[in-house]
Amino acid sequence: MEKIDKLDKKILGILSQNARMPFKDVAAKCGVSRAAIHQRVQHLVENGVITGSGYYINPKSLGYTTCTYVGLNLERGSMYKEVVARLNTIPEIIECHFTTGPYTMLLKLYAKDNEQLMDLLNNQMQSIPGVVSTETLISLEQSIKREIPVAKDLGEDD
Repeated sequence: MEKIDKLDKKILGILSQNARMPFKDVAAKCGVSRAAIHQRVQHLVENGVITGSGYYINPKSLGYTTCTYVGLNLERGSMYKEVVARLNTIPEIIECHFTTGPYTMLLKLYAKDNEQLMDLLNNQMQSIPGVVSTETLISLEQSIKREIPVAKDLGEDD
C-alpha cells in the first residue's frame, strides 16, 4: 500500500468524522485548494485507502431488531469459498469473516425477530453443504461503533 503523508492523514481524519463535509470545507481546514482535496481523495479511493462512503441505515428502523453473531464451523476449511457464495445469497448477513479460533467463520446478521433468526439458522445456514455447526450470540446493545483512528505515524516518513 502506498504511503500516506500528513495532508492525506489530515483529510482522512476530517472525513472519518464527517464523510459528507463539502470538499471546500475540508480544503479550508487543510489550507489547500478544493481541487487538491478532490485529487487527494480520488487518489485515496483508487488506492483502496478509502473503501466507501455513504449513509448508514439503522436496521431497527427497517424492523430488524435482533443483531446476532454466528460462529460457524465447516467440515473442511477448503470449503470456505463455496460456503461464502451460498451465505452471500442471504441478505440478512451483513458481515462474514474467515477466522482463527473456535469457529471457521464468524458472521454478523440482523433478524426481525427470533422466528426469523431460527429460520435463518436452521433452514438457510445449517442446510448449506459443509456447515457442521453454528453457535449464536445475540447482541443486547452496541456500545461502541467507530472508524479506526487516523494515527499520526500512519505510513509517514519524518
